[in-house]
Amino acid sequence: MTLSVILDCMKAQYKRATIYFDPELHKALKIKSVQSESTISDLVNAAIRQSLMEDYEDLAAFEDRRDEPNLDFEGVLKKLKSIGKL
Repeated sequence: MTLSVILDCMKAQYKRATIYFDPELHKALKIKSVQSESTISDLVNAAIRQSLMEDYEDLAAFEDRRDEPNLDFEGVLKKLKSIGKL
């Protein structure tokens, strides 16, 4: 496979973006990239996937609990005070 074919495949699968990193974060990413034998792009993609998965799981948890009653914060505080917890 030639380099141009590889680059064409990469263009089809990925979108290019410019990201500006804090210099210390960039240094840490470069070191982690070497140690893990991954590219910085792979590390950033993995981190973003993980963050989005956490968001998805949070939204799913909200959906699962949507029928639960809401607790009144003021009422909870008053109850805690009345039973000596505050």
